[in-house]
Amino acid sequence: MTSPDELFSNLEVTGQPYAAPMQYADLVAGLLLLAAFALTGPGIGRRGRAEWLAMLGFAAAGMLGGLYPEVCADGISAACRRLEYRFQLPAAQYIHLAAGIAEFAAITIAAFCAAARTRTSHSRSARVYRVLVRAAFIAYPLLGASYLSDRLGGIMEAVFFAGFTVMAATQLAERTGARPAPDGGPRRARPR
Repeated sequence: MTSPDELFSNLEVTGQPYAAPMQYADLVAGLLLLAAFALTGPGIGRRGRAEWLAMLGFAAAGMLGGLYPEVCADGISAACRRLEYRFQLPAAQYIHLAAGIAEFAAITIAAFCAAARTRTSHSRSARVYRVLVRAAFIAYPLLGASYLSDRLGGIMEAVFFAGFTVMAATQLAERTGARPAPDGGPRRARPR
């Protein structure tokens, strides 16, 4: 990246160095997450179904973002941004933007659902979900300010991507290492 103002999606714009590998990375990451969540299923009780569906949506949106990369670097090009605001760019630009919004929305819904589901738990997963939800209340206004000012977007996206990674890893760990308790909360896996 050439600037902290540059968005990660700008790395996928055709003509950028490593654009194709970045597009494939988005696509493959989305496919792998989609497969992982599809295979694990809701897995943590009936109350975990909404967050599971949200995580499937997150994965699908990430995959869609890789299929439809941005056509110009709106994070660092004022001309590109003007064309984008006037809806004068090819559809791929807007599909990518919509996929990004869906990705952020879906994982945020999953985090809030997971925090609500585990609100009385003292497990590691419950603590992670609570921290992620609290962080969202701070990070989303900062993300909005960075997008509106076209400043430090790359840094804010990196913060969110780190949070997304923690959320996905926690969800998968919880789904693969726990059997649902009768009340829908997490329960440790049986020793083998």
